[in-house]
Amino acid sequence: MDVISFMFGFRGRISRGKYWIAVAVYAVAVIAFALIAIDALRTLDKDSAFDFLGGGLALWVSGLSLTIVVLWSGFATGIKRLHDRDKSGWWILLFWLAPMLLIAAERIVIHGLRGVVLWIISAALTVWAIIELGCLRGTPGPNAYGPDPLQGDGSPLNA
Repeated sequence: MDVISFMFGFRGRISRGKYWIAVAVYAVAVIAFALIAIDALRTLDKDSAFDFLGGGLALWVSGLSLTIVVLWSGFATGIKRLHDRDKSGWWILLFWLAPMLLIAAERIVIHGLRGVVLWIISAALTVWAIIELGCLRGTPGPNAYGPDPLQGDGSPLNA
Protein backbone atom coordinates (compact mmCIF):
# COMPACT_ATOMS: atom_id res chain seq x y z
CA MET A 1 0.00 0.00 0.00
CA ASP A 2 1.55 3.33 -1.03
CA VAL A 3 1.48 6.44 1.18
CA ILE A 4 -1.39 8.09 -0.73
CA SER A 5 -3.59 4.98 -0.46
CA PHE A 6 -2.56 4.60 3.17
CA MET A 7 -3.51 8.16 4.14
CA PHE A 8 -6.43 8.88 1.78
CA GLY A 9 -7.85 5.61 0.42
CA PHE A 10 -10.87 3.88 1.94
CA ARG A 11 -10.13 0.29 0.89
CA GLY A 12 -8.14 -2.34 2.66
CA ARG A 13 -6.91 -2.73 6.20
CA ILE A 14 -4.24 -1.12 8.37
CA SER A 15 -2.71 -2.25 11.63
CA ARG A 16 -2.82 -0.42 14.95
CA GLY A 17 0.75 0.77 14.44
CA LYS A 18 -0.05 2.36 11.09
CA TYR A 19 -3.15 3.96 12.60
CA TRP A 20 -1.09 5.58 15.38
CA ILE A 21 1.47 6.78 12.83
CA ALA A 22 -1.36 8.53 10.96
CA VAL A 23 -2.65 10.07 14.22
CA ALA A 24 0.86 11.35 14.97
CA VAL A 25 1.10 12.87 11.47
CA TYR A 26 -2.23 14.67 12.01
CA ALA A 27 -1.11 15.97 15.41
CA VAL A 28 2.20 17.27 14.05
CA ALA A 29 0.46 18.93 11.07
CA VAL A 30 -2.14 20.67 13.24
CA ILE A 31 0.39 21.81 15.86
CA ALA A 32 2.80 23.06 13.18
CA PHE A 33 0.00 24.97 11.46
CA ALA A 34 -1.11 26.51 14.77
CA LEU A 35 2.44 27.68 15.53
CA ILE A 36 2.87 29.10 12.03
CA ALA A 37 -0.52 30.83 12.24
CA ILE A 38 0.28 32.38 15.63
CA ASP A 39 3.60 33.65 14.32
CA ALA A 40 1.99 35.00 11.14
CA LEU A 41 -0.73 36.81 13.09
CA ARG A 42 1.93 38.48 15.25
CA THR A 43 3.75 39.82 12.20
CA LEU A 44 0.71 41.17 10.36
CA ASP A 45 0.46 44.93 10.19
CA LYS A 46 -2.74 45.64 12.08
CA ASP A 47 -2.76 49.22 10.82
CA SER A 48 -2.93 48.07 7.20
CA ALA A 49 -6.38 46.70 6.45
CA PHE A 50 -5.15 45.07 3.23
CA ASP A 51 -2.27 43.29 4.96
CA PHE A 52 -4.43 42.19 7.88
CA LEU A 53 -7.36 41.01 5.72
CA GLY A 54 -5.14 39.40 3.09
CA GLY A 55 -3.00 37.62 5.66
CA GLY A 56 -6.03 36.64 7.69
CA LEU A 57 -7.76 35.31 4.59
CA ALA A 58 -4.68 33.30 3.62
CA LEU A 59 -4.55 31.79 7.11
CA TRP A 60 -8.27 31.02 7.01
CA VAL A 61 -8.02 29.31 3.61
CA SER A 62 -4.92 27.38 4.72
CA GLY A 63 -6.61 26.30 7.94
CA LEU A 64 -9.76 25.22 6.10
CA SER A 65 -7.66 23.26 3.59
CA LEU A 66 -5.73 21.53 6.37
CA THR A 67 -9.00 20.70 8.16
CA ILE A 68 -10.46 19.11 5.02
CA VAL A 69 -7.30 17.07 4.37
CA VAL A 70 -7.05 15.87 7.99
CA LEU A 71 -10.77 15.00 8.16
CA TRP A 72 -10.64 13.06 4.87
CA SER A 73 -7.50 11.22 5.86
CA GLY A 74 -8.82 10.61 9.38
CA PHE A 75 -11.97 9.06 7.97
CA ALA A 76 -9.90 6.94 5.58
CA THR A 77 -7.52 5.61 8.21
CA GLY A 78 -10.34 5.07 10.71
CA ILE A 79 -12.37 3.13 8.15
CA LYS A 80 -9.37 0.95 7.29
CA ARG A 81 -8.88 0.23 11.00
CA LEU A 82 -12.53 -0.76 11.24
CA HIS A 83 -12.01 -3.00 8.22
CA ASP A 84 -9.08 -4.60 10.04
CA ARG A 85 -11.48 -5.30 12.92
CA ASP A 86 -13.89 -6.85 10.33
CA LYS A 87 -16.41 -4.05 10.80
CA SER A 88 -18.14 -1.85 8.26
CA GLY A 89 -16.67 1.59 7.70
CA TRP A 90 -20.04 3.07 8.62
CA TRP A 91 -19.12 2.58 12.29
CA ILE A 92 -16.91 5.65 11.88
CA LEU A 93 -20.06 7.79 12.02
CA LEU A 94 -20.84 6.46 15.49
CA PHE A 95 -17.27 7.10 16.61
CA TRP A 96 -16.86 10.57 15.09
CA LEU A 97 -20.24 12.13 14.41
CA ALA A 98 -22.25 10.94 17.42
CA PRO A 99 -19.89 12.42 20.07
CA MET A 100 -19.79 15.75 18.22
CA LEU A 101 -23.58 15.92 17.98
CA LEU A 102 -24.03 14.95 21.63
CA ILE A 103 -21.57 17.61 22.80
CA ALA A 104 -23.24 20.20 20.57
CA ALA A 105 -26.64 19.28 22.00
CA GLU A 106 -25.25 19.45 25.51
CA ARG A 107 -23.74 22.89 24.95
CA ILE A 108 -26.46 24.48 22.84
CA VAL A 109 -29.78 22.95 23.78
CA ILE A 110 -29.73 20.92 26.95
CA HIS A 111 -28.41 22.02 30.31
CA GLY A 112 -28.43 20.50 33.77
CA LEU A 113 -28.46 16.79 34.49
CA ARG A 114 -29.58 15.80 30.98
CA GLY A 115 -26.61 17.70 29.58
CA VAL A 116 -24.24 15.84 31.89
CA VAL A 117 -25.72 12.53 30.72
CA LEU A 118 -25.12 13.53 27.08
CA TRP A 119 -21.54 14.49 27.93
CA ILE A 120 -20.97 11.12 29.64
CA ILE A 121 -22.40 9.24 26.62
CA SER A 122 -20.18 11.27 24.30
CA ALA A 123 -17.10 10.55 26.44
CA ALA A 124 -17.97 6.82 26.53
CA LEU A 125 -18.29 6.71 22.72
CA THR A 126 -14.93 8.47 22.39
CA VAL A 127 -13.21 6.02 24.75
CA TRP A 128 -14.82 3.12 22.87
CA ALA A 129 -13.52 4.57 19.58
CA ILE A 130 -9.98 4.89 20.95
CA ILE A 131 -10.06 1.30 22.19
CA GLU A 132 -11.67 -0.08 19.02
CA LEU A 133 -9.49 1.81 16.54
CA GLY A 134 -6.23 2.15 18.39
CA CYS A 135 -5.92 -0.69 20.88
CA LEU A 136 -7.68 -3.85 19.73
CA ARG A 137 -5.94 -6.20 17.31
CA GLY A 138 -7.49 -6.76 13.92
CA THR A 139 -8.92 -10.08 12.85
CA PRO A 140 -6.11 -12.54 12.11
CA GLY A 141 -5.79 -13.67 8.53
CA PRO A 142 -7.76 -12.36 5.59
CA ASN A 143 -11.29 -11.03 6.08
CA ALA A 144 -13.94 -9.49 3.80
CA TYR A 145 -11.86 -6.30 3.51
CA GLY A 146 -8.52 -7.78 2.51
CA PRO A 147 -5.44 -9.59 3.73
CA ASP A 148 -4.10 -9.27 7.26
CA PRO A 149 -1.81 -6.19 7.32
CA LEU A 150 0.45 -7.93 9.84
CA GLN A 151 1.17 -10.65 7.27
CA GLY A 152 2.52 -7.97 4.90
CA ASP A 153 3.81 -8.29 1.39
CA GLY A 154 7.24 -6.84 2.16
CA SER A 155 6.44 -3.22 1.27
CA PRO A 156 7.55 -0.58 3.85
CA LEU A 157 3.96 0.33 4.71
CA ASN A 158 3.00 -3.30 5.35
CA ALA A 159 5.91 -4.07 7.65
